[in-house]
Amino acid sequence: MARNQTPGSVRIRTDEGNEWRYDAIEKAATFYDCNRSNAIAFACEDVDGLVRAARRVLERDDLTARQRREIAETLSTRAVTFDVDTNISVTTKGEK
Repeated sequence: MARNQTPGSVRIRTDEGNEWRYDAIEKAATFYDCNRSNAIAFACEDVDGLVRAARRVLERDDLTARQRREIAETLSTRAVTFDVDTNISVTTKGEK
């Protein structure tokens, strides 16, 4: 998005079943030791790098299939699932 198209603020709904979002943002702010706005931005930036790093680990050829499955299970979250077959795939919640 071009700089002149960036909104001055972005709202995140935390009502109507989305209360968990506020807790997640608070946890991120505590983790990053910063304000909520920066915490959200840092987490968004980090997730891409973390998923790419996890994929690299799962693609290593010195791991057994069992080790890959165990690592995939350990790294999977409610929003990102790593599955190991003969190919490595990543599914995000938005792709379902």
